[in-house]
Amino acid sequence: MTGQVRKESEAQYHHVIHRLPTPGDSPYVRAKHAQLVEKDPEAAIALFWKAINAGDRVDSALKDMAVVMKQQDRAEEAIEAVKAFRDRCSKQAQESLDNVLIDLYKKCGKIEEQIDLLKQKLQMIHQGEAFNRKATKTARSHGRKFQVTVRQETETWVGHICSKETIWQQKLYTTKLSRFDPDANKACNLCLCLIKQARYAEAKSVIDDMLHG
Repeated sequence: MTGQVRKESEAQYHHVIHRLPTPGDSPYVRAKHAQLVEKDPEAAIALFWKAINAGDRVDSALKDMAVVMKQQDRAEEAIEAVKAFRDRCSKQAQESLDNVLIDLYKKCGKIEEQIDLLKQKLQMIHQGEAFNRKATKTARSHGRKFQVTVRQETETWVGHICSKETIWQQKLYTTKLSRFDPDANKACNLCLCLIKQARYAEAKSVIDDMLHG
């Protein structure tokens, strides 16, 4: 096998193993190569920036860059980048960018920012705008794809509120949610009480009633 053929085979191998985009010389492809093959996060971040500015797969470039920045303890910078450039992304990418922001806020300990964004997500669900107005969305866990319903998504976020470790955090979330919807606030208050008593089935029933209501 000649050296050129060997290099081409290795490149194809890396693209299959690391699920890299189609081989090419675009900034985004080079960024993914730097991230996953060369293991050079700083070079990857610089190339993701270049991809965003060049309009090259902006949806993926912005999300991937934020993830790498978080891994490099640059979560604050990642938050500002997502806020500044999300308007360049497609409408379909906005929900996943919200999830990226929530994760970054958590990394930085920004509780109130998490609450405000969570409130927006719950509003979208109640207004029928979640999942880009579809009944389900495709999620991935441990390499496997599965479908998530709007109800499951709501239960996840309400559960996230209710399962905070300290009473102070629970009260803070309840107070913030009161700005969203008085009925939702009452439901979350009841959920908090039920979960603290380990009455999870009843808490879920309250969530179901809220969704139907």
